Amino acid sequence: MSFCFNFDLSATTNTDDVQGRTSSTNKIDIFAKPVNESGCPAEAVKVAKEHFPPSDPLHLLDDAIYETLTIGTLPPLHFLNETVFEKTVYEREDTENILCRTAEQRSDLISGVYEGGLKVWECTYDLLEVIEREGETFGGKAVLDLGCGAGLLGILSLKRKARDVHFQDYNSTVLEQLTVSNVILNCQDDDSDNDDDDNKGKSKGTDREEERKIKLKRDTRDIFLQRCRFFSGDWRTFCILASSQDPVLKYDIILTSETIYNTAYYPALHDTFHKLLAPRGHVYVATKSHYFGVGGGLHLFETFVQERGVFSLNHLWASEDGLQRHVVVLRFKKESH
Repeated sequence: MSFCFNFDLSATTNTDDVQGRTSSTNKIDIFAKPVNESGCPAEAVKVAKEHFPPSDPLHLLDDAIYETLTIGTLPPLHFLNETVFEKTVYEREDTENILCRTAEQRSDLISGVYEGGLKVWECTYDLLEVIEREGETFGGKAVLDLGCGAGLLGILSLKRKARDVHFQDYNSTVLEQLTVSNVILNCQDDDSDNDDDDNKGKSKGTDREEERKIKLKRDTRDIFLQRCRFFSGDWRTFCILASSQDPVLKYDIILTSETIYNTAYYPALHDTFHKLLAPRGHVYVATKSHYFGVGGGLHLFETFVQERGVFSLNHLWASEDGLQRHVVVLRFKKESH
């Protein structure tokens, strides 16, 4: 299946176009009109907004079935089982109405409506392995998991003591039903570890001890969540929202996996890197060589980056068989920031 995603932006758009020109005004037409494969108008792109975890986030884990991923020396990462999640979509709150649509259409991508965030794509595992090999620690850094989906990349940076971790996905439902749930799952894991260490040599089972354990878990979870923020929406409006914060959001590390599948998104993605990456920061991009049906891939993206002249792009890893997968890193050229 092929898709096209055309942005009908007005002349008031304050963002770079494909040739890198910038308009002189500071307004964006947030009602850009994507077009589906039949040429009919699709839903308008989603305006960026921030989401806040519920006051009692543990209810998100009611009857949760989850998997645990362990790679080398990385801390274990927990995430909701994809098959079980799909089978329970009709029981979940979904203001965007994407859960039933993806189930009915059996599609991992509905252009301009749902951008694949409910699935853990294989390049995410590649990037985790590269991070383990490269020894990236994240300690004290501000991290953005861009196009986060299940949020495994951001969760890893949380567990490795990043100062702040922000999760961004196109769809609100993905953030509210999947990303936040996975973050909570991993909070619980950290709680258990802390609790075990703290209780060595102490008696257990008393009411006071149980109350103390519950408070410790709640306090630890709150501290964990205080380092997180969650944003939905398309990249252009997310970039505007991030740039409007006081102070402006800047990230030492941006992590993104399987987000360069559509060439129509390259200007917005590149602009987000350009405006939100800290001067000495870097961007990890995990991707396939080519995305059949939607047309993007590493070669086209690398060409786009070279033409813009803002970033250097270095190859860190490539698979040796099948449809090639890659991990690359972007850094500012010295004259570009």
